[in-house]
Amino acid sequence: MAFSDTTKDDALKLAGGKCECRREGLAWHLGKKRCKKELSRSTAQFHDVHAVAAGGTDAPSNCEV
Repeated sequence: MAFSDTTKDDALKLAGGKCECRREGLAWHLGKKRCKKELSRSTAQFHDVHAVAAGGTDAPSNCEV
């Protein structure tokens, strides 16, 4: 699902403008609990926490920045 612009803006605001990624195994992760890289609307990527098929919605709480 593609998130609406409003959802993306709200999710970025909820994230404090910082990356929420917790994926281990990424080179920059280095064991941190959260990446926390500073992001802007143009540099952020938005991913489903829960897929639509698993009951995910377009809500900011389901949008990982």
